[in-house]
Amino acid sequence: QVQLVESGGGLVQAGGSLRLSCAASGRTFSGYAVAWFRQAPGKEREGVAVINWSGGILRYADSVKGRFTISGDNAKNTLYLQMNSLNAEDTAVYYCAAIMASRFNLPGFRSEAYSYWGQGTQVTVSS
Repeated sequence: QVQLVESGGGLVQAGGSLRLSCAASGRTFSGYAVAWFRQAPGKEREGVAVINWSGGILRYADSVKGRFTISGDNAKNTLYLQMNSLNAEDTAVYYCAAIMASRFNLPGFRSEAYSYWGQGTQVTVSS
């Protein structure tokens, strides 16, 4: 069982940056793929970035490529999402999610595939 807790959301002006964190407890992220999803009001949840913790391979949604960076800290067992050049379309509740995955498996962005979810953190970008 993995418990996930996100933090780092807030209000930021367009063009600004935020770093989200997702701390895991219960066990380490080793052996998991961990992803960031987001859900804006009235829209479906969408995948933003995913990383295989053991293999290091990762993927980004086209909408955030070049602006967002997913990374992890083994010692802290924490996942990060560095978000730069934010715009109003990035406003959403951001969730981290995890699924057990072999070293070279990188799950896609189907939210139904992920077993564990955090409670979410709100990101609001003012224009």
